[in-house]
Amino acid sequence: MRALVSVSDKTGLVPFVKGLVELGWEIIATGGTQKLLEKEGVKTIGISEVTGFPEICDGRVKTLHPKVHGGILGRRDVPEHMQTLKENGIQTIELVCVNLYPFRQTIAKEGVTLEEAIENIDIGGPSMVRSAAKNWKDVTIVCDPSDYDTVLSELKADGNTSDATRLRLSAKAYTHTAQYDACIATYMRKAAGLNEKLFLEYDLKQGLRYGENPHQQAKFYAETAPSAFSLAFATQIQGKELSYNNIQDANAALNVLRDFEEPFCVALKHMNPCGAAVGKTIEQAWQAAYEADKVSIYGGIVGVNRELTAEVALGMKPIFLEIVIAPSFTPEALEILSAKKNLRVMQVDMTRSDAPVQQYISVNGGLLSQHLDTQVEEVVADMCVTKVRPTQEQLAGANFGWKIVKHVKSNAIAVVRDGHTIGIGAGQTNRVGSALIALEEARKAGFTEGLVLASDGFLPFDDTVALAAQYGVTVIVQPGGSIRDEDAVKKADELGICMLLTGVRHFKH
Repeated sequence: MRALVSVSDKTGLVPFVKGLVELGWEIIATGGTQKLLEKEGVKTIGISEVTGFPEICDGRVKTLHPKVHGGILGRRDVPEHMQTLKENGIQTIELVCVNLYPFRQTIAKEGVTLEEAIENIDIGGPSMVRSAAKNWKDVTIVCDPSDYDTVLSELKADGNTSDATRLRLSAKAYTHTAQYDACIATYMRKAAGLNEKLFLEYDLKQGLRYGENPHQQAKFYAETAPSAFSLAFATQIQGKELSYNNIQDANAALNVLRDFEEPFCVALKHMNPCGAAVGKTIEQAWQAAYEADKVSIYGGIVGVNRELTAEVALGMKPIFLEIVIAPSFTPEALEILSAKKNLRVMQVDMTRSDAPVQQYISVNGGLLSQHLDTQVEEVVADMCVTKVRPTQEQLAGANFGWKIVKHVKSNAIAVVRDGHTIGIGAGQTNRVGSALIALEEARKAGFTEGLVLASDGFLPFDDTVALAAQYGVTVIVQPGGSIRDEDAVKKADELGICMLLTGVRHFKH
């Protein structure tokens, strides 16, 4: 029995190969793998001894030979195949242990050149993996060190691996080469300026009990590389398993948190902010966010962008929450939250980066791709288009409202004051309807003057302006861009309202 061993990832290799040798296997090895095994006292056969041909072209060509691939691909149940191998002096190879050059790790290095990347494209490795995987009925292909123990156990027990194991390893092998080729193709197409294909690679993070509703099946997959502001790479400190809707809501919270650098707290329900606030401290931000809507926060999630303290945890303790998110927690805070056994406590990396974040949305039979809306515009006095000019306090309110409204489902209206939300109107089919909801919330909470209204899209008519004035709005911030902008500005001047046009819209469908 012969095994061919040629790996880049040498984790666990030596005990695995020693186990094969103890079972009477001959070991064929290449290059660095052979050096390692010989150093560890494992007798090997060099690949050139098998092929009768030296490695050439700086090692680019060494295993691409009939004496290698014939030994792997020849079908043991076909006499003609076995006769051909015998006539050509080819011995069969029953096990192939191969994993590939570290292409992904190479291109992840800063300053790597195209030439360096190309030299880390494996040719012989994928060929051997695919050959062995194709002939899985006769050959065991091992490309994942985590499978070494299973393979050795079966060989010791039965002299061979089972059909089920070989089939499973074959599927893993094709996955290994598919991921490898997709990574290379993505890199090379980017270098060539091509975008006609999209390859995505995600690993299963967890199965979910169900999707949006109990009759829908669902799973949660994570990208291969960790990223900040991502629930896929969060640490769950305590609580029940995340549900599909939990993940959606938490992701929405993280997108809001990304936009704020000062101490900030947001409460969400059904992917919409229901209370949000900034403060001089995270304790102030939490209290103001809670006060913004004590009803809707029930059964929602809360995210903060500072270490969560005992004071904040005590404030949360009497409230039913699904998830609490923070970059870190004090030991005292964790002790307090631990009393709520089902509460999901998530620690998330909130390291900031200017790199664009890609967003994918599935549609029936297709996929939409876009850069995540991480853009944040500063609302300044020069954006004012009305006779009434904004004060510094009003500009601060406009900036806060503008950051919040981009995360509310369109048509979106956010009414704010003193650095916290007091009314949210989300997802209505007309803008004045959203405005009415938000303004009514503010009025019921006792806020009737000095309000700032933010709109994610332009105001196509002057009706929203007229409505806002009735509820005590003194500043409106909106993108502008309607052919009727002049009507809205004129109405604002009539009613003594300051209007700021940002020139940028933030729809969230």
